[in-house]
Amino acid sequence: MALNNPYMQYKKTQIETADQGKLIMMLYDGAIKFVNKALELMPDKRHNIEEIHKNIIKAQDIVVELMSSLNMEIEFSQKLFSIYMYVNKRLMDANMKKTEEPLIEVKKYLLELRDAWEKAAKQVDSKDMDPSKTHGGVNIAT
Repeated sequence: MALNNPYMQYKKTQIETADQGKLIMMLYDGAIKFVNKALELMPDKRHNIEEIHKNIIKAQDIVVELMSSLNMEIEFSQKLFSIYMYVNKRLMDANMKKTEEPLIEVKKYLLELRDAWEKAAKQVDSKDMDPSKTHGGVNIAT
């Protein structure tokens, strides 16, 4: 059924053709989206308890995916892993207690991490585009 949906086909193509930095930012975007949705539903949590739960679980799934994508041979990855563990714990707290405070904290962390990845990706892209950093080849710019 999803194959007949043009939006789903577009999203599938977007994911399959994205570089690693873009995929990581997409994961952050998804986690932030699910945290936001859970936060939106919190004011009427008695009627939305199942939807809040589902959205928090989806955010947790993404955080686990981010954890599993780390190269643990790199020291920085070990630090990121610790942050992701903390974020995952706060998501569990939010889900068990159905309170907003842990979600607000998680959202702050996710936004900061996403911004850092975006800046890093732009730096890598600008180095890739810098003709002085290339080795060989022909520069066709006039």
